[in-house]
Amino acid sequence: MSPIRVTRGKGEILELRDYLRVLRKGWVMIVVLVLVGVSIAALYSILATAKYQASAKVFISVQSAGTIADLTQGSNFTQNQVKSYADVIITPAVLQPVIDKLGLDTTAESLAKDVTASTSAGTVVVDIGVSDTSAQRAADVANAIASSFEATVSTLVPSDASGVSPVKITILQKALVPDSPYSPNTRLNLLVGALVGALLGFAISVLRFILDTRIRNEHDVEQVTSAPILGGIAFDPKAGERPLVVQDDPRSPRSESFRTLRTNLQFLVTSARPKSYVITSSIPGEGKSTSAANLAIVTASAGTKVVVVDADLRAPKLADYLGLEGGVGLTDVLVGRAELSDVLQPWGTHQLFVLSAGRIPPNPSELLGSAAMIKLIEALEAEFDLVIFDAPPLLPVTDGAILAKHTGGALVVVGAGRVHRGQLAGAIGALQSVGSNIAGIILTMVPSKGPDSYGYGRYGYGYGYGYGDSSNKTDVSSTIGSSPVDGGAERMDASVGRS
Repeated sequence: MSPIRVTRGKGEILELRDYLRVLRKGWVMIVVLVLVGVSIAALYSILATAKYQASAKVFISVQSAGTIADLTQGSNFTQNQVKSYADVIITPAVLQPVIDKLGLDTTAESLAKDVTASTSAGTVVVDIGVSDTSAQRAADVANAIASSFEATVSTLVPSDASGVSPVKITILQKALVPDSPYSPNTRLNLLVGALVGALLGFAISVLRFILDTRIRNEHDVEQVTSAPILGGIAFDPKAGERPLVVQDDPRSPRSESFRTLRTNLQFLVTSARPKSYVITSSIPGEGKSTSAANLAIVTASAGTKVVVVDADLRAPKLADYLGLEGGVGLTDVLVGRAELSDVLQPWGTHQLFVLSAGRIPPNPSELLGSAAMIKLIEALEAEFDLVIFDAPPLLPVTDGAILAKHTGGALVVVGAGRVHRGQLAGAIGALQSVGSNIAGIILTMVPSKGPDSYGYGRYGYGYGYGYGDSSNKTDVSSTIGSSPVDGGAERMDASVGRS
């Protein structure tokens, strides 16, 4: 059986797993609307006027001489005419005498709206139903109509030669006073209210999901590009206060995300491929600079010789994050004002070096695509095991796409819940238009709980792998690279890479 599918934009479908996400994300709204529906139904049931229904039954027959032929003929005649007789019940000829007899303050036309006369095919029994706000009055009116109907038919049908009416009306069952109202049906109203609320809540949730074009998880990324997802960086509400989370809180879920990303990246960095990669994003604010800095730190802590280059020559941030001097750097090397060895700055206790942006030039794109830049990339690849470039976002400027063309490829940072699918598609298109390789996708700001999370252990989220209490924080120099803690991280990364 094929899965239920609904169109979700151009070339996209809504599958069963998307419906489950809709339920998980919209269950609060659905529950609220169910409660609203039940409340409205309950209020209606309380305020609605109770109505009672009473019914009487009459039998229609034909009087004859008594021969078999006469009885058969009379029975057939009665069955053919019983519908016409039933229609007589709701006419003023029958109802007006009832109004006069009971002294009702209404008209025959108004009373007819509360009276039903029904019969089943092949029978000569007519059910007379009356609804009223008074149970006693409903029974009295039903009985009065049966009597009035009997008298009216005798006057409508001419008598035979012996003075006897050929049609006889017999009251089979008198109406009894009903014990409970038939309307409102409180149980049915509550059920309908709950059902309508649930359907409305689900419909609104589906509509919100269809209209939501933000990238929220790996499934949304797969709708845009087939590039591999190398890792997901856990969301940290304090990321602005501690951008270097692998140093400030090495035991946090976000730090573990970077360690897992490091392991996955090692499968890309081989002797047969270039050792340099550009970390960029679609728009500003997706966490590319913090991702570049933290990835460089955890990679260097594993014994790899790493250099991270601030190639964002429009809004450089790496020097500030790492606490280094940023006045002299990449631009000075490219224009020949300084030698590479003079501006490279070591960071930390491991083999991590930083090349800051330097002065902001008037022509960033030209510098990043120049022959001097290509020569610098070759020099860095020859000296270091891994070269990471922090480049500007792809949609505002072309710097990142130009730079990625001369490296091993681009690692595109995708901020979950921040960037739209159209924006990611535009960024991917910008890279492809210049022939740049897309090495992989790095999801950032990914929630560790809820419908858009990756689940326990998918990208190193959560605790429970022998790291102990996260509140017991120590300096990174004592936890990364030399202690049993880092050894545990290495073993975990290796197991994740194999799985």
